[in-house]
Amino acid sequence: MYKTQADALEFLKVFLGQLGGTPGDREVVLCVPFTDLSPLSQKLHGSQVRLGAQNIHWQEEGAYTGEISGLMLKELDVSYVVVGHSERRQYFGETDETVNLRLRSAQKHGLTPILCVGESKQQRDAGETEALIVSQLKQDLPGVDQTNLVIAYEPIWAIGTGDTCASTEANRVIGLIRSQLSNPNVPIQYGGSVKPGNIDEIMAQSEIDGALVGGASLDPQGFARIVNFQ
Repeated sequence: MYKTQADALEFLKVFLGQLGGTPGDREVVLCVPFTDLSPLSQKLHGSQVRLGAQNIHWQEEGAYTGEISGLMLKELDVSYVVVGHSERRQYFGETDETVNLRLRSAQKHGLTPILCVGESKQQRDAGETEALIVSQLKQDLPGVDQTNLVIAYEPIWAIGTGDTCASTEANRVIGLIRSQLSNPNVPIQYGGSVKPGNIDEIMAQSEIDGALVGGASLDPQGFARIVNFQ
């Protein structure tokens, strides 16, 4: 929940100016608050940056005050949508059941969902990481087309804490996630205190296909350095 429309447009001006040397096969997606989708949709048209939303409802319309449907997102030329982010699970009652409904709704409307899974500090300390993630995937993925999906492993204990999961450990867990999928080619990202200073090491790992960036994406130059990882 950052950036007014004016802030977002200012961000974009600086950010796009940093992408001149970005490899053409590198996919860049900005997942912004709903109020920023419309102005950014107009500005990003024809650029290499795709637009993503932060949530989607499972119905096309109805008495769901405050929710946004897939039809509404498609109208704004949105390509991606984050589903099941840890903050949605933690603060807004998101369950694996509703995550599954949202994933299927996204795909029904031609959007690519970015499914977030990951464990809390308490669960990691109790040695429950693997069991929890396998359980999340088992409940989140029924009826979901794995040829139109991105998964993000976001250890909750590493989000915004500055306490990054060691890249080798993130690689191990992402390998576990891949082993649970029917399509091993699903792009799997790491998210959790990703910064300009650690992106090169994270992206050097064999199982990690990308990064889901939180706080470090708010600064256009820092985020461009992440996008342009070496």
